[in-house]
Amino acid sequence: MGRSLSFCAVILAAGESSRMGRDKALLAWPPESLAATPSETFLSAAIGFFTPYVDIVLVVAGKNEHELAPIVYACGASLVVNPDPTRGQFSSLQTGLREVLNRGRDASMITLVDRPPVKQETIQILVLEFEQALTRSIWAVIPEYEGKHGHPILAGREMIEAFLRAPATATAREVEHAHQDKIAYIPVTDPHAVLNVDTPEQYAALPQ
Repeated sequence: MGRSLSFCAVILAAGESSRMGRDKALLAWPPESLAATPSETFLSAAIGFFTPYVDIVLVVAGKNEHELAPIVYACGASLVVNPDPTRGQFSSLQTGLREVLNRGRDASMITLVDRPPVKQETIQILVLEFEQALTRSIWAVIPEYEGKHGHPILAGREMIEAFLRAPATATAREVEHAHQDKIAYIPVTDPHAVLNVDTPEQYAALPQ
């Protein structure tokens, strides 16, 4: 597959953050307990992290559209709104991936806004592995840390289309399992690849 990759990042940020009690996209990064004056939010940090590697950063919002918009636009990203985020996270993924194809891009880096950014070395490894995987008809690469699968997911057009063909009631994990022979799981030494933040306690315990 001799094509020039054109990545588009998709950051899923439409959740209601019910267990956290406040929008996780707006949490300070680094965590407030670890930095006297945090300079970023989870959302702005994610946008800034992906920007050097992609042509476009898409942030999928829901009811929090107006709260996230100032950060999205100040960071040079684009906002995509899931009209009904109550359908679940997979509906936000499909919303973002449709926009990836609409923008004429054929590959995506996908993450959740409640995932702290991985190390630069990790994304560099994943990009290299993804480029090599395409020559073996692999559709996606996913980081793996201590046996756990994480983010970001790097998905080619075939994987994007598989996500979009799935019914709205599906989950990303179900689609991945259905095409497991087309996915390369890449061992990494970065615990951030599998971290996610759902509660104030998990947020307070985060390493920088």
